[in-house]
Amino acid sequence: MTTSSSVILVTGNDLAPQALNLLTEFRIVYAGNQPDEDTLFQLCQQHNPVGIIVRYGKINARIMDAAPALRVISKHGSGIDVIDQKAAAERHISVQSAPGANAAAVAEHTWALILACAKSVITLDQRMRHGYWDKSTHKSIDLEGRTLGLVGLGAIGGRVARIGRAFGMKVLAYDPFAKTFPDECESSSLDDLLQQSDVISLHCPLTEQTRQMINAEKLALFKKGAILVNTARGGLIDDDALSAALKNGTVAWAALDSFHSEPLTAPHIWQNVENVILSPHIGGVSDNSYVKMGTVAARNILDVLAVTLKEGSPAA
Repeated sequence: MTTSSSVILVTGNDLAPQALNLLTEFRIVYAGNQPDEDTLFQLCQQHNPVGIIVRYGKINARIMDAAPALRVISKHGSGIDVIDQKAAAERHISVQSAPGANAAAVAEHTWALILACAKSVITLDQRMRHGYWDKSTHKSIDLEGRTLGLVGLGAIGGRVARIGRAFGMKVLAYDPFAKTFPDECESSSLDDLLQQSDVISLHCPLTEQTRQMINAEKLALFKKGAILVNTARGGLIDDDALSAALKNGTVAWAALDSFHSEPLTAPHIWQNVENVILSPHIGGVSDNSYVKMGTVAARNILDVLAVTLKEGSPAA
């Protein structure tokens, strides 16, 4: 059973105070910023945690095996692709996530990036800092009357759709798992969406089926001058293919908040590509979402361990 000496390992430097208040019966061990596999393995060996809250890094079978007491891995957010779910199932370790906890934050960041692209916010700022005044020559892109294409229509995609309609955009959505589509958008095949959309925004999970779904073949379908925004997972995009499309003008702008390998450090593929806007996977990180993700992750830990204790067996 869990006791005051039972450990929850947090793969990060901190956790919201509201989340910590829920975990007062446990000893909290922090793995530090961006912990690597060996660090997590050693901490699991040393502390044998009953639960892990995943903020950064990946959890694989080796790490799980280093903690025989481990019963639950709880993601501080919605993306559980960083957890080896097959290995967890084989070891009767429950994998939990916090879907929707950061939906407002990611949707708002998505629109910040869309608008930055359409209105050349960064380019104009940099030009003015170098002494230019481009009022007579610059033309931004109006979103009203344009088509917004959403790949994935969960909690985040739905919010992005509603904002798109408020801008007067036509909204298409591709989501083979959606049971219903809100009034704000129309269901579409992926290829039709890519061909018709002026702005394409990715909001789907990373799976073996979606990995590099935006590749050279799919980029060739884009409207010339389209904008691509990714606040989901970096592995959804073939980086080399997108870089080529940005350089040859097939894609006018891209805005990326997640990357195939993180953290993204120089030198990297995007360093000298001028028409791409980058942010360090912070779309879901805001004052409110930090609390929401932490408290949901903590409650998931407590719920699974409560079932484990009640049944007297490992969590399924």
